[in-house]
Formats: sequence, structure tokens, C-alpha cells
Amino acid sequence: REQPAVELERLDGVTRERFLRDIYPRRKPVVLTGMELGPCTTKWTVDYLSQAEGSKEVKIHVSTVPQMDFLSKNFVYRTLPFDVFVRRAAEVNHQEYFLSEDEKYYLRSVGEDARKDIADIRKQFPVLAKDIQIPEYFEKEQFFSSVFRISSAGLQLWTHYDVMDNFLIQVTGKKRVVLYSPRDAPYLYLSGTKSEVLDVDNPDMEKYPLFVKAKRYQCFLEAGDVLFIPALWFHNVISEEFGVALNVFWKHLPAESYDKTDTYGNKDPMAASRAIQILDRALKTLEELPEEYRDFYARRMVLRIQEKAYRNDYG
Repeated sequence: REQPAVELERLDGVTRERFLRDIYPRRKPVVLTGMELGPCTTKWTVDYLSQAEGSKEVKIHVSTVPQMDFLSKNFVYRTLPFDVFVRRAAEVNHQEYFLSEDEKYYLRSVGEDARKDIADIRKQFPVLAKDIQIPEYFEKEQFFSSVFRISSAGLQLWTHYDVMDNFLIQVTGKKRVVLYSPRDAPYLYLSGTKSEVLDVDNPDMEKYPLFVKAKRYQCFLEAGDVLFIPALWFHNVISEEFGVALNVFWKHLPAESYDKTDTYGNKDPMAASRAIQILDRALKTLEELPEEYRDFYARRMVLRIQEKAYRNDYG
């Protein structure tokens, strides 16, 4: 049986000093409330959003099902003027649509050239950027990106991890976020940075029997709440209502640790990528041995990895 979810701690009015001293070093997710975010939490109505940034084109995900899956790509990309997109995303049933009248919309802002430029709300949505005060609980040079997000009600995003620390700032609407510790990666059926288990509430136990071992953490975010998601923590997000959010990512490791071509903040650190390539070569070498030898030496390698690289002080 699945364990009951652990509700995340909610802390009110946390200063930068307290965050850096008491919370950040623990490397655990926490919900920060009562933060000074500027006028956005009350100002960003559907009417205001749709007129503030006008009819510039935005590229969006459109899906006929609530659970978006990045592995099977069960959505299509479409382009709409921003004002039209906002109104459509706020509706439950659409007069005008691409695939079905109850389709879901999701915007994840990207840079001018998505392959080379990072998302930065100040550049892509300058009018809205003036309304939001981002809690700068990190050094200016650590800033990586600020990703503007808008989701239809009921939309669920796939479980994944990012390689950078981030704040998920819920500006309007409500979200439920389910999280899993990096330590539970063996139970999440990973494909790259993403989990194959889409429906975390009703998982297919025949297909994913180990998933019950993953310890589930969760929180419910309302307008004005800020969720700190440490790097490598898996998260699965459901928009319970139409809502707007901003993710701010920053570099926790030295800048040279990260892949220079990473515009989304989800490419493994350079040393990790090299280690995985070396492991793949080692596994290929083992194929030269008969099965029983291969099995024996593979088990010895696993023990060696555990002995040399696993932490033993996880709480």
C-alpha cells in the first residue's frame, strides 16, 4: 500500500537571512508564505493579463487529456496571440479550439531563440515583469532563468526533476504539487529526467510495482505562496484552477558545473554526464563475458558504487 503523503512545512514571513541560514542547507522542499511579491497576486486577472501584453504570438502546448506526458508527447504545439491564449486557457469549454472543445492549454515561456536563450520574464513579458517582485534569496550572478507559466484548470504536468534549485511562485490560482526525494529515484521508473508514472494518484501497479516504495510529499499552493524545490527533487504539478505562476531557477553549483547548451535547466551537470558515459562504456565491456560472469561483476560494480558514492546520512 502507498504511504500517506507527508505535507510540506509552511513557513510565514521568512527573511533572506533565515532562508539561507536555516532552510537552504537542509535541501528539503518547503512552502514560504507571506512573501512580498508586489501587486501581481491581485492585479493579474484574465482581463488585465490579456490586455497587458497584447497580441504577441506565444507557442503553447495543447492537449485533449488532462495528464500531459512529455515521453509519449500526447500534446501538440500551437501558436496563438497572447491575449487570445489567456482567454482560452481560462475557459473550461471552448467555442474555438484546435483538437477538442475541452482541450487544455499550457504555456511555458521560452527565450527568443529557444535553443540558445533562457526564459526571462523581463525580456519576454516586460509589462508583467514590473508587477512582480522576485524574492532574491540567492546571489545575482547565480540567477539562471525566470519561467512564466499559465495552465488551464485540471492540467497535470509529468513528474520530473531539474538540476537547479528553484522557487515556484504561485501568482494566481491553486496548484497541488506532489514531490519525491532524489533518494527515491530507483522507484520512479525514470526515462532521462522524467518519470514514466504519469498518474501518481492511481498508478498502474502491475507496470510500476516499485512505485509504492517512493515516499510522497505534497503541498497545496494558493496565490502568493512560494514553493522552494531543491535541485533533483522530483515534482508533479496539477493546476486545480486556471492560474499563473513564475519559476525562478538559480545555480547552486559553481557555474562551470553546468552544461553551457542548457536553456531549460534540466541537463545533467557536466561531471554527471561524463560519469554516465563512462558507465555505459563499462557495461558494454561486460558484454564480452558469459552471462554468469557478467552478472557477478555487475553486482560487484553496484556494491562499489554504493560504497563509494551513496550518502548514508539521509534523514
